[in-house]
Amino acid sequence: MIEDLKKDAAERMGKSVVALTQSLTKLRTGRAHPSLLEHLMVSYYGTDTPINQVANISVDDARTLSVTPWEQSVIPDIEKAIINAGLGLNPVTAGKVVRVPLPDLTEERRKDLARLVKQEAEQGRIAVRNVRRDVIADLKSLLKDKEISADEEHKAEQDVQQITDKYIAEVDKVSEEKQKEIMEF
Repeated sequence: MIEDLKKDAAERMGKSVVALTQSLTKLRTGRAHPSLLEHLMVSYYGTDTPINQVANISVDDARTLSVTPWEQSVIPDIEKAIINAGLGLNPVTAGKVVRVPLPDLTEERRKDLARLVKQEAEQGRIAVRNVRRDVIADLKSLLKDKEISADEEHKAEQDVQQITDKYIAEVDKVSEEKQKEIMEF
């Protein structure tokens, strides 16, 4: 029973780290990467559709993304979605391809992005600690119901804290890597 709680805690904490990593991929770092646009929704025949289902997103060079739609009629909708995304990008249509040049990040914008990364990382840490709190509450209820002894509960709490420390360290590592990536160039 205790092992199940610890496995569940590790799994849920791991998912929190994955969610943080995914949310950080949407932040622009100055390098072209298809994940910058993958979360965009394009109006496709009146239905909001993910951009990667109506076009192919590729990297032309370090500062340019190339969006190749499967139907030319979607090009204006793709441009509109990119402009309205609030990413500060200005798409340029070149025949059947929409090119998205990435402007250089200013020092001020880099610092803002680094602050945003820190906020996202703190949310990740909070999510991990919330999992710890839930598991410890479950352990206390098992102790109260006399399903485990006080010693078992104490040992399990220490194990859960070790698991928590491990995932907090992962959150910090992901955050530091992203901040370093943003501040370079």
